[in-house]
Amino acid sequence: MKKILLFIRKVLKKSFDNIRNERLKQNILQAVPFWIGSIITGLIAVLYAQVFAFGEEMLHKILDWHLWMIFILAPTGFVFSWWLVKKYAPFAKGSGIPQVMAAVDLANPKDNHLIKRLLSFRILIVKIISSFVLVSSGGAVGREGPTIQIAGSVFRKVYEFLPDWWPKISKKNMILTGAAAGLSAAFNTPLGGIVFAVEELSKTHINYFKTALFTAVIIAGLTAQTLAGSYLYLGYPKTQGVTLWIMFPIIVVSGIAGILSSQLSVAMLKINRLKKKLKSNTSNIIFLFICGLIVASIAFFLNKDILGSGKDIIERVLFSDNKTEAWYVPILRMLGPALAFTSGGAGGIFAPALSTGASIGSVFADIMNLTDNETNVLILAGMVAFLTGITRAPFTSAILVLEMTDRHSLIFHLMLAGMISSIFSVLISRYSLYEELKLSFLKEIKQ
Repeated sequence: MKKILLFIRKVLKKSFDNIRNERLKQNILQAVPFWIGSIITGLIAVLYAQVFAFGEEMLHKILDWHLWMIFILAPTGFVFSWWLVKKYAPFAKGSGIPQVMAAVDLANPKDNHLIKRLLSFRILIVKIISSFVLVSSGGAVGREGPTIQIAGSVFRKVYEFLPDWWPKISKKNMILTGAAAGLSAAFNTPLGGIVFAVEELSKTHINYFKTALFTAVIIAGLTAQTLAGSYLYLGYPKTQGVTLWIMFPIIVVSGIAGILSSQLSVAMLKINRLKKKLKSNTSNIIFLFICGLIVASIAFFLNKDILGSGKDIIERVLFSDNKTEAWYVPILRMLGPALAFTSGGAGGIFAPALSTGASIGSVFADIMNLTDNETNVLILAGMVAFLTGITRAPFTSAILVLEMTDRHSLIFHLMLAGMISSIFSVLISRYSLYEELKLSFLKEIKQ
């Protein structure tokens, strides 16, 4: 009897071992596509960042040579960037985040075939070229939103290459994970990528794919770091010795930034609706030419801060002695993205939103006569608040700025800024810019 029991135990143990090994094998096979997509995303994100930076650097060199060149660059670039998108990939326009959100909604048996119009290799190429043209001609756009659509396209392509015998993987989870990996690689902010997937994109239970999501974000970030080096997107601003009374200026600035960013979203949606009424190519070209001339005129006669992603503004007010921005700079930083983001070319709103928030924080810090370190805190709070007003994702915004600057001691300050902005922005518009654009894309793609 004892021998029989030992035999049964031995057989059961072997069976359980086989089951565990089979599960392990299946888990690894399911994870491999996420890992491959993450590595490719990291590689492309670094290349794209260098291309984008080269575009901004080239613009500054040309304008330092002859500032009047902006009257040629801006109108021409606006039109050419729009034409590339219209001719080769209509759904590559704008940020790319609403397209990914729409693709997530379409990840069902009925609408699966529509996703390739939002996420594809062609969109990847057009996205990079069009945004490069737009930023190098003075467009106030960023590369972070486009990187998310690029990553979604990579992950979708990896999914399509899987053979029939491969363990089943959810396409929705692949797209969500790709978006998170893209944001992680773009900003070098792995936590921000995870929170973004949960807060901005996911309407499902993350437990079903949390391991894939976490590992993909880490791998994409590590790939980017391996190529570009370990870095912070912004650096280490000084914030020591700031007392709790700074919370009151943060509340004021966050409320104002939330209202202004929500107003900007409403204005951009109105411009988009106006552009849709321009049926002919000639009308669009004339409209974009006028937009380019407005940007060029402001840059030439008033201030060049209307141009580009605005990262140089953030670095200037955070890390130099020149922490004071003119009162009209936040207006320029709102006008620039309003014209560039709605041009129909490719380009994101993340970096321009952060720079606008930074300029708002700088202006009010000067009015309140704050110290340099207090000014830095208010600038960071303004960045979180303005980005929150655009995205309606306060935790994502706070975590992103936290990871960009490694200022963990400010977690409560930044979360407060995000929450206050979220409350005030709803007073202007109930839905986020991305949500409205997502609905527009879904309607357009199903027609």
